[in-house]
Amino acid sequence: MSQITGRQLFEDKGQKLNLVWEAGRDGGERSLGDDAIARSTQGVIGHLNFIHPNWIQVLSHTEAEYLDGLDAASLDQNMLRLRQSSLFCIIVAGGAPVPGSIRALADSTRTPLFCSPYSSLEVVWLLRPYLGRALAPSSSLHGVLLDVLGLGVMITGESGVGKSELALELVSRGHGLVADDVVELYRIAPETLEGRCPPMLRDFLEVRGLGMLNIRTIFGETAVRRKKNMKLIVHLQKPSSADFNTMERLPINDVTENILEVNIRKVIIPVAAGRNLAVLVEAAVRNYVLQLRGIDSAQEFLTRHQQEMENGQDQQQAKYET
Repeated sequence: MSQITGRQLFEDKGQKLNLVWEAGRDGGERSLGDDAIARSTQGVIGHLNFIHPNWIQVLSHTEAEYLDGLDAASLDQNMLRLRQSSLFCIIVAGGAPVPGSIRALADSTRTPLFCSPYSSLEVVWLLRPYLGRALAPSSSLHGVLLDVLGLGVMITGESGVGKSELALELVSRGHGLVADDVVELYRIAPETLEGRCPPMLRDFLEVRGLGMLNIRTIFGETAVRRKKNMKLIVHLQKPSSADFNTMERLPINDVTENILEVNIRKVIIPVAAGRNLAVLVEAAVRNYVLQLRGIDSAQEFLTRHQQEMENGQDQQQAKYET
């Protein structure tokens, strides 16, 4: 589960937004998680809203003046609505004065109240992508994530099949390492998975016989990546000789794997002595990029084959008629 606390938000974006913790200091450990957002109909962040309250309510001069102009009965009714909603924090933006009712609400409900000199629109624009990444649904997978020719490629397979050795060869060929062994995946958009490395394993690659290698130290800064969107899965399979001979040589249907409700294209490469897996992975990436551009080599070959068969039939028919 992905979650953040009020204190974490203040520490992560306090300097960027010049945040001042104005009230509700007891609510620093109040948390917001992706599961709570999924179960709720509330928006994550937006301007002050009493009908559909957001988890993070942002106030500007307009909202502050509106609250100050309400009569006591209306103000109490609106504050009651906010109390009954699931507030995570309140941000007063644009240097607007903090309404007394909002300050009292923050202290009584232990809701962090921050102030920022930036306009409310800038606050929303800056926090929305941060919240999208921090609260993205997440999962962990076993494998190696690399940046191959600008594409995020996840190498999977059984233990001992050669994933780390293949990753080391790809790094030596100029590609980048993101994560080895444990890959943290976050769904940052409906069709996008971002892969990251746990802090403990960052920059390291474990290779049998060599132990832990610091890829950044050995190959330099350009050999590692902090994160990468995963677009392709390369699964290494070690079949028996009988299985190898019976494998489909011209796969027609694309294979995909569903991770966090996102379908990722999957390529299965048989592992056998004498096969250059690094070259095969690079070829698989280039072929996938061509398919994204509408160029499908397999379909092109089948179309050409079909045309040759039709031409041969026409020639046979013409020869028979003569």
